[in-house]
Amino acid sequence: MSEALVDSHCHLDSKEFDADREDAILRAVDAGVTRMVAIGTGEGPPDLEAGMRLADRYPAIYATAGIHPHDAAKASGADLNRVRELLRHPKAIALGEIGLDYHYDFAPRDRQQAVFVAQLAIAKEAGKPVAIHTREAWDDTFALLAEHWAPHGIAGIMHCFSGGPEQARRSLDMGFYLSFGGIVTFPKAAEIRQAAVEAPADRILVETDAPYLAPVPKRGKRNEPAFVVHTAARLAELRGVTPEEIARQTTANFERLCLQGRSVNG
Repeated sequence: MSEALVDSHCHLDSKEFDADREDAILRAVDAGVTRMVAIGTGEGPPDLEAGMRLADRYPAIYATAGIHPHDAAKASGADLNRVRELLRHPKAIALGEIGLDYHYDFAPRDRQQAVFVAQLAIAKEAGKPVAIHTREAWDDTFALLAEHWAPHGIAGIMHCFSGGPEQARRSLDMGFYLSFGGIVTFPKAAEIRQAAVEAPADRILVETDAPYLAPVPKRGKRNEPAFVVHTAARLAELRGVTPEEIARQTTANFERLCLQGRSVNG
């Protein structure tokens, strides 16, 4: 692909990359993925620096910091303060991934909600976007965002968007961008594909969520940032444009959302 792509969400700190992390990053760059966002939730508190360590080492990598809903029960006030500090890092472009996960319920729902709201306040202070994880929790996610986030007028990302047109509309109305991952290529994901077709061109992103959710034709393999080219190609097919246009548009969207006020080279 002649146009550069951005993988807006990947977990390169994951142990699945311990054997070939640097090679995976080089493969991505060779495939035209010139920037990757390393999500800094890691193994959860107290170590919240996973993304920053990679961003410090590799020029192509930006990072986030945040406490995943799975880890909400472990989060202390000191951990929240550490997230606040990490957002000052020069390559920290967002707070995340944060939100609610009612599928696994690894943390009590009231605790997930409290940690979510606390981190929304931190992101507001920092003026940074948030990357939202929501699973089987759309109504509560929207309710908390409407009360604690939307009034501030700061944009955000619905990471690995898994809803349909209705959830897309509600997300867009609150200023969110929709980030499409490998699921959009899965045969049974008709509702997600419909949302991908209808979303405004200036509000879409692409991601891998590597090492998870590898797109067709790599489904069943470990996902890696290079595979975002397959998601971009499917998105282009759905929207009736070229893969180069998807790359150009999603890269411009990423730069506008996450890199305004700084050089695109960091």
